[in-house]
Order: sequence, then C-alpha cells, then structure tokens
Amino acid sequence: MNGGGPEENGASTAQSQPLLQLKQALQIVYSPQSSNEDRKQAGAFLEAAKSDKEAPFHGFKLSHDESLEPVVRHFGLLLLENAIKYSWPDYTATESITVRNWILSLAENVDTSDPVYLRNKIAQLWVEVAKRMWDNEWLDMDELLVRLWENAATEPNAAQRDLVLFVLETLVDDVFNREDSVAGLRNTPLTKACFDIFTPHSVFDTYYPQREPSNVSRCGEDGWLVRLVRLLDGALEAGVEKDSEAEVCAIKILGVLKACMGWSIAKAVSASKVVETVGKALMVESTAVQMIATECLHILFSKPFFEDDDFQSLVCPMYHSQTVELLKNIFTWIRLDPDDIDEDRYMFLKKFSEMIANLGGFIEDRATTLPNGIDLAGFLSLAFLISSHESLAISIPTMNLWTRILRSDILSHLDAVQRFTPQLLELVAARLIRYECLEEDSTNPSLVFLDEDLDTIPERHAFLGNYRRFCCSIVESITRRQPFEAFSFIMANVDNTLGALYSNEPPFSFERYKKNSMAFLQVDAQFSMIEAALRGYIKWVDMNAQEPVPDSNREPLERDLEMWCDQLLTKTYDDPMIKRRIIQLMVTFSTMALDNRPDLMLKILEHILLTRPTEFPANHAYTDALKELMNICTNEIQRLAMKMPDHLMVVYDQLERKINEIAAGDRVDDRTKIAFHTFLFTINHRTKNIDSETRRQRLEHYVVPVKQSWVDPGLTEALASFEGFCRLLGLDRVQDYLVSRRVHEMEDFSQFTLDAEGQALQSELAEKFKALPIRTTKAFIAVSTERLKRPSNAYNISCTLWHDAIPMILPNLLKFMRNAHGFHNPQNWRGLAPEYQPMVKRILTDRFWQAGISHGSRDDFYENVTKTKFTMEGLASSIRGAIRMVRESCYSILWCMSRLDVHFYGLDELPGPLAVALFENSHALSSHQMSILLNMTRYIVDDCPVPFRKHFLTPLLASLFSQVDNKVSGEWNELIERGVSQGTEAQLAEEMKEESILRQLTYTAVLIVAGLLDPQRPGETNPTTTNMLPHLALPEMQASAPEEPTMREFILSSDVVLEPLILFCTHALRMRDSRCCGIIIRVFRSIVTEFQADRADIREFICREVLMAAIDSLHEDYFVDVQKDLAQLIATICLLYSPASSTPRTLLLSLPGITEAKVDHCFKRLAAAQSPRLQRALFLELLDGLRGVPMSEKGKLPRASRHRTVVEKERRNQQSQQMRYAEERRKSPDLGGVADMFA
Repeated sequence: MNGGGPEENGASTAQSQPLLQLKQALQIVYSPQSSNEDRKQAGAFLEAAKSDKEAPFHGFKLSHDESLEPVVRHFGLLLLENAIKYSWPDYTATESITVRNWILSLAENVDTSDPVYLRNKIAQLWVEVAKRMWDNEWLDMDELLVRLWENAATEPNAAQRDLVLFVLETLVDDVFNREDSVAGLRNTPLTKACFDIFTPHSVFDTYYPQREPSNVSRCGEDGWLVRLVRLLDGALEAGVEKDSEAEVCAIKILGVLKACMGWSIAKAVSASKVVETVGKALMVESTAVQMIATECLHILFSKPFFEDDDFQSLVCPMYHSQTVELLKNIFTWIRLDPDDIDEDRYMFLKKFSEMIANLGGFIEDRATTLPNGIDLAGFLSLAFLISSHESLAISIPTMNLWTRILRSDILSHLDAVQRFTPQLLELVAARLIRYECLEEDSTNPSLVFLDEDLDTIPERHAFLGNYRRFCCSIVESITRRQPFEAFSFIMANVDNTLGALYSNEPPFSFERYKKNSMAFLQVDAQFSMIEAALRGYIKWVDMNAQEPVPDSNREPLERDLEMWCDQLLTKTYDDPMIKRRIIQLMVTFSTMALDNRPDLMLKILEHILLTRPTEFPANHAYTDALKELMNICTNEIQRLAMKMPDHLMVVYDQLERKINEIAAGDRVDDRTKIAFHTFLFTINHRTKNIDSETRRQRLEHYVVPVKQSWVDPGLTEALASFEGFCRLLGLDRVQDYLVSRRVHEMEDFSQFTLDAEGQALQSELAEKFKALPIRTTKAFIAVSTERLKRPSNAYNISCTLWHDAIPMILPNLLKFMRNAHGFHNPQNWRGLAPEYQPMVKRILTDRFWQAGISHGSRDDFYENVTKTKFTMEGLASSIRGAIRMVRESCYSILWCMSRLDVHFYGLDELPGPLAVALFENSHALSSHQMSILLNMTRYIVDDCPVPFRKHFLTPLLASLFSQVDNKVSGEWNELIERGVSQGTEAQLAEEMKEESILRQLTYTAVLIVAGLLDPQRPGETNPTTTNMLPHLALPEMQASAPEEPTMREFILSSDVVLEPLILFCTHALRMRDSRCCGIIIRVFRSIVTEFQADRADIREFICREVLMAAIDSLHEDYFVDVQKDLAQLIATICLLYSPASSTPRTLLLSLPGITEAKVDHCFKRLAAAQSPRLQRALFLELLDGLRGVPMSEKGKLPRASRHRTVVEKERRNQQSQQMRYAEERRKSPDLGGVADMFA
C-alpha cells in the first residue's frame, strides 16, 4: 500500500497507469455504446482491482479527484470500503492510520456540490474505520467531528454538517441498535465512548462523579446531545416548511436524536432539553418532521424510568394542561379522508397514537405517585379522542391503554376516569361489529382503513381479534366496578338495536338470505357486549360476597335481567344466525349471572328443544346457517347439563320423556339423537342429587352397549385385514368404481356428475359409518372426561365406568386407526395400476378453506362444497370424509382415554401396538392430516404420568420423531426442488396452500420438541392418588419413586428417542421457515450444555452435522432474520465443545476463505468473551466473507408484485434520500447499470 498522503503521492507513471485503466474500465461498463463482451471484461477487471494491495490508494486518488465524474469517484470509495471491510486485519498500524487519514481528508473536503450519495458513502467509511479504531488507536475523533461541525457553521458548508450527522447516526445505530458484527466485537469500549461524547459533562460531574471515563478525548463540555438540540432549535426558529433546507436539517438532527433515545442517560436527555425541543418539532407543518419527532419521543417514553426525578423532569411536563391541549390540537389538525388516504399523515397519526399510549402507561405504572399538577382529565380526553378515530390502527394503542387504566384498582375509582364510562361503552358498542364479515364493497370507513393497513386475511383476523379483546375488557372492567350503571346503559342500547333491526335494510327474505347480514352483525355486537358485561358482573359478585354487608341491589338487578331474558325468548326471528346467537346468550345468562334461577334455565332448555326452524333448501347459505343453529342447540343443552346438573335432575323424569319424544320424530338425525342421550348421561354423571346405585344403573344403561359393540366377533374379524376394513366402511367397491370411470384422466372432478351407481355408493358410505360404534363411543367418553378436575367425585365415577371398557375397546380401536392410515397408502390398494396411484392422494387430500390463500370467502367455499355433492368431487369428499371421521374419532377417543390416567397408561401391552397404529402409515397422510395426528399425540405425551414415561413413551416418541423427520424433511426437499411455479393462478394458489400447510406441520413438530425439552416444563410432578377409589389406584402408582426424572431428563437419557429427535432438529435448521428455525436454535442452545462432559458420540454429531447445518443456513439468504441466533448457536457449540473436540475447528478450516490464523484468533477471543453479543459477533465476522457477500446485503429475495404493504409505506421516508441522489444522476449522461452499484 502506498502510504503517502495526497501531497506526497505524485502522479508518477507507475501510479497513474492503474488509475487510467480503472477510469477506462468504468467508462466501458457504464457507456451505452459498449458491447456486452467489453462490459463483461471491464467488470471482471474492476472486480479484480478490489483485491489489489494498492486498491485503497487507487480508491483514494479516484474519489479525491473532484474533476472526475461522480460514478468514478464512487467506485474509488467502493475500493476503500472493500479494503476496510476485508483487509483491515492484515494492515499494519501505519497502514491503518494512512487509510484513516485518507478518509478524513475526503471528509474535510466534502461540499454541497458533491452528490449526496458520495457524501453519505464517505461518512459511512468514516464509521467503518471508527468501529475498528476509535478508543484504541484513534482517540481524537470527537475533536475532528466538532471541528467539521463548527466549520460547517462558519463557512457555511451544510455538506460537512450533514456528514457529521450521518456519522453520528450510523455509528450509534451500529453500536446500540443493530446487530453489527464489527461493532459487536468492540461493543464495550464503543458503548462507553458514545456515552462520553454525547452526554453533557455537567451530568457526569453532578450525578456520576466516580465514573471512570473512556480513553477517548471528548471535545468541549456540551456533548453531542446539547449540540444537536441547539441546532434543531435553530432550524425550528428558522421556520420549517416543506422541502426547505430547515426541514431537511431538522429531519437529519431528529434522526440522530431518535438513534440516541433508547440508550442515552435520562438525566442527560433532561439536561439537554431534548423533550422540550423535540416537542416543538411536533407543531411544525411538515408531516415528515412531525413523524420523526414522534418516533423520537415514542422511543424515549418506551424506556422504564426508575428514578422519580427522571420521571418528573421528562414525563410529567407532558401531562400539563398546556402540553395536553397542544397534543390534542396536533391530533385534530390532521384530517384523513378514507377515500383518499394521505399515507404520510396516516403513518404519523398511528405513531402519534403509540406515543400517547406509552405516555399513558406511566399513569398506570405510577398511579400512587402522580403529582398534583397534572391534567389527568385532559390527557384521558386526548386518549379517548384517539380511541374514537375511524381507523382501528390509530385507535388500538389507546384502547389497550384504557383496558389497563380500567383494570387498575386505584385509577378506575377516580372521577377523571369514571366520567368517560358512558362514552367508552358507546364506543365499544359500535366497535364490536365483526368487520371481517362485512361486505367487501362496504363503505364503512374503519373497513376502508383496515384494507389499507393489512393485506392478508390472517393478519386482519389477528388484529381484529386483539381489538375485540380490548373492547370486551373495557366492558368487563366497567361492569366489575359499576355493574348497575353499566347494565342499565347496555341493556337500553341492546333494546334500541333490536327494535330497529331492519329499519335501514330490506326485511328478512329466504330467497335473498345471507349468513352475515347487517342485522345479525348488529345483534352479535350487542350480545358480545352483554357477554363481556356478564364476565365483569361475576367478578363483582365474587368481590361483593366478601364485603361485610353485601350490596342489596343485586337481587333487583338479577330480577330485571331475568325479565329481559323472558321477553327475548318470546320474540321471533327468522334468521337462523340470530336465533343461534340468542340461544348462546340465554345459556350464558343461565350458567353465569342467573345460575340460581332454575325456572329461567328450564324455559331456555324448552326453547332450545322446541327450536325447529323453517327449511328452505333452495338457498344453500340458509341451509348451512340452519345446520349451524342445530349444532349450537345440541352444544348448548350439553353446556346446561355440565353447569346445572342438579337443577336438571329435579325434573329429570319429565325431561327424559320429552327428550325421547323429540328423538322419536322424523326430522331428528342420528347425530342429534346421540347428543340428546349424552345430555341425559351428563346430568346423571355430574349431579350430586342422586344415589350411587341409581347413577350406576343409568350410566351403564348407555355404556354397556358401547362396550359390547367393540367386542363383537364380526367387527373383530372385519378389522383383522385391510380388505375387511374396507368392506366394513363400504369402501370395498370404491376402487373398482373409480377405475371403471377412469377418474385419473379427469382434470376437474366437479365437472363430472355422479351416475346412479356412484350416488348409491355415496349413500352406502354414510350408512355404513352410522353402524360403527365409533361415533357413540366418542360422544359418551367425551362427556365423561370433559372439564374433569382431579381429584373429584365425577372423575372417580368416570374411572369406575370406563375402567373395564378401555381394554375392551382398544384392540379394535387401534385396528381402525391403523387401517384408516393405511387407506392413504396406495400400496395397500391391491391390484391398483401405477397410473392410478396418484389418484389416491388426490382423492384423499382434504379440501378446506384457508384464509389469505383460498379464492372467495369461507361461505363461498362451503356453498361450492354443497353444490358439488352429486359430482365426482362429491364422491371423493364422501370417501375421504368417511376415512377422516374414522381417523379423527379414534384420535378423540384415545385422547379422552388418556384423561383417565393410569387406566390407560397402565396397560402394559399398549405402547408398542399404539405406536404402530399411529405411525406405521403416517407418512402417507397429507401434511394437514399429519398435523392433526401430532396435536393429538402431543396431548397423550403430555398427560403421561411420570412413572409410566419410560415404558409408555419410549416406543411412541421414537416412532413419532422418525416419521416426522421422514415426512417433514421429504416434503421440504420436494418443495425446494419444485421451485417457483410457472403454472396458472389456480395452480399457484394450490402450491401456496400446500406450502402454508407444510409450514404449519413443521411448526407443530418443532413445538412438540421444544415442549418436551423445555427446562421449565410445567407439571413435572407425580400424579396424586388423593380421593382415588382404592380399587382403581393401580399398584404402579404407589410403586413410583419419589424423585422421577423430568421429561427433559428422560428424553436426553433415552438414545432410542434422542437419536431421531436430534436428527429431525438438525434437518429443521435447514427448513425454510425462519420461525421454526428460530425455535430449533433455542432448543439446541439449551441442550448442547448437556453433552459437554460426556456422550462423545452425540457431541461429535453436533460438532459435525449441527454445526454444518447452522453454517449452511447462516449463509442462505432466506435465513437473514435469524442470522444472529444462528451465529449464537455456532459460538455456543465452538465454545463448549472445542476443548474436547477438534471437529469444530477442522470444519471451519474446510470452508473457503477461512484461514488457520483467523480461526485461532476467533477461538482465542471466544474463550475470553463474556457477553453473548461479542460471542456471536466473532463468528459473524469470521464467516462474513464466506461467499464474498456482506451480511447486510443478504435476504433481498425477489418478491412477486403485490399490493402495497404497511412496511413498504414506512420505508418511503427512508427512500426519499435515495430519490434525491437519483435526481442528481439524471443530470449526468446515461450510465446504464450504475444504479445497481448504488442500491
């Protein structure tokens, strides 16, 4: 490297020749007249020039020469940047100082005539050098920055001022706010140095006199916070107008302050008057300045203030009347038109709302120490004003604030809070509407804003779910404090709504019926409000019961509520959705607030039992709503039986006669009849008002036939073979029928109408399933175990009832499950030609609507399913429906059996056959079906008593992880090999759905792993046998050791389970799902410590396979979001295992570009590193150049065109700077691909 400065290095022939070649090559690359071949050769020459040892000198000469074109000067800066980033460790101290001096020379000579991108690149190079030298070889950087700052004001030269601001902001961001590997290596000295130069010296002298300063030399007493605030104040005084120099300056200063607010000392912020001056910036007419000022305050007020004087000086002034009034004016000044949304203003209002919510959080946190001078009522008025905004995204932060204030025992009693009660209830009544169910072309302003905010339906559902929770929480909290006033307001509001239900739309019509009519949505919103109020009322009742003198107003209120329920039951509505909602609300009343009024409960029960609405088959939407209503009816009577069995037992005989009478009717299907029987079963099972013998007789009346049906010899014989299973379900004729109709040649099943044989086959499938004992068993064992507490009398009754039944049911149940899984495997379809085998997967893949991917709404999907019932698609649906009902009903029965503890887990011969039944053919299931299987298995694993884990879970978990690894890894490999679809829109949508389902399966699998290996796994205690019937407490329960291993210890000590588990986890590190990858990284980090001292075989596997998988993913663009976590895993493995194994070092040395010296230096520093950030920074630096691409440039995946997203909108402010230097480029000749260089 030529070490001379700009004056010493004359333009000798030897030196000017390479510079001339570089200029010529750049001219060729960016000249429109150049041929592709010439441009390619010139590009290769320029790339090679970056690795030349004289590259930094050439870069300085090119960038320092103001006579050259900007593109040439910029390339010179790139040469310097490449040298700093990739050659710095090889430089001597003299060479490092030389490069630094070149950059200082460039910085001192910047001018406003230089393009912005050149000035920013010089500032960036300054930061790159500072991260490597400051507080070490370079101590006077602050003095140099201050000199440039003062020169900028004296000359004046705005370019130097902007360069200093860029340096400060970028340096602070890299040290504190970003995961920068270079700054991470020197985090401690850089952090201390930043504190030194930004904090006023008076703050250190006054509050931290014993503090040891850093090595850097600070310039002056003020510190950069004071300088920045002083300049910002001057810019604001000059008048900030759109596109003015003052506006640009204010934005840049605020950018630096924003970067500092997260870490600056609170007393320094106060002493520098940051809040006062940034607050002034909120009042200017520039939305851009207002936005970044709000972000600055938002970050500041997100910090916890532990000292009272910090809170008093920084936060309390924001609550003063004058300040609150100014904030309110700022919010009201900015208007938004839903039909023409100003994006900048909209983004500002959303951030402003978040900032106000943060301020409000301090009121909650410091409720007992709030000073007297604050205007609490005024601030809450501002919070309510923001909550009332038509945009839910603006409203939601302060709605959350209201929930916290109203939950506070101190704040909720204040007059300033209670005066907003009616307004809040009125607002919530309007906002509980289900916006996701409104028509797509609705002009509702909130829905218009919602469409602007959120692009995908899942995001919208999640957002609206949170908003509804806040609304309900507000109602619940108000009712808990003021039940009589709240119910008076709410019930009056509901009556007004019900009285004017169809005033603004046509009356109900069967022909025009839609499920989510505006009338139903209004009813649903009002009833949701009542349900929230009831939850609050129950809490009030509990509190009132503890008072010495209970409130006497409770009885009149409940009497009024009962009268209101009576009146509602007499009203008639044709809409099945409204009927459904009324039934749900009435049962909620009866089981919560009015559970001591059996007469009302019986009226509600009678109303449900007699609900038989008019049928109208011509309208599919109405028919679907009718089905939902009848399902709700059976669910709600079951809820009554669970909650109020003693009241129902009083009228049991009459009830039984009525139930039998209704069940004997023609319009009652088998499912409803079973529901009626389980209703009676539950009353007998849960009531206390019955003698044990009568209870036993009644319960066995239902259960004995179920037990006998499972040991029927005909059933056992049929299930002995796959063919017998198919005959049992009516599936034996399916293969012949499908082959004879050549369904493998049909592209769209829905276009082929079923003939008479197909329809007969479809009907036979339904009838055959009804004859199986599965549905009845599922129903009775489900109600026997639902919401059981252990120990309890009901639990003991269930154990007695099912103790003998479980061994009788399980053998054939496992055969059902094994064959149902086997039906998905084409190899089991004997004689099926190869060309027909893909047909099996197509027919057995479930159809379901998926939010954000499927075309049309959920209702459209189900309507289409109904329309295609008598087509080949309908037959396929019946086939997979029969298999699905068998499969999932068996899952449900198994899970219910597992709730009965040792009566299931204590069966010695069960684990092996269970593992085979569940997982032998699971690879043939679809990803969606596999997810369901894993969820069920997780419950069985979680419920296993500690003494039985080794015997029961070992074969189950070994099979589970082997099959999961096989299935999930195979699906991901297939997905990656297939690549991006070039097919039709429908094909693309189908592939998107498959990928989404695969991600869900992967997530389910990794959650199981994380749950099993969680060191803080809940419930790691032995099951208690207290109150267990003596003859049911199996010997194994008493024989268990007092100190059993935890689930984590059991897994890690069992090679049979651990090997497939750790293999799956290794593969999961490469699966392209960053959420799942992040979870698996945390799992590995938690278990690598377990093998530090022993288990050399596993340790070597981790050193070799896991480490390589982590490195592979680290340098995959897809995993850019988890690179920090991957680097931490790599660091953990190397730190813990390198002393005992040379594999990590050998593996790293095998990577291209990694030298022995670099690895040894990294390991040496790793051994001394104390902080996780430094540990991962060492490996981020070591592996940074593995592919010659900086990590900051990774992750830029190509994206398909789509609607604008909120993220893109937020980036626009950041892009404005690039737009300005793009304008500069337009003034110069067309340089072809030069834009790519600057991107």
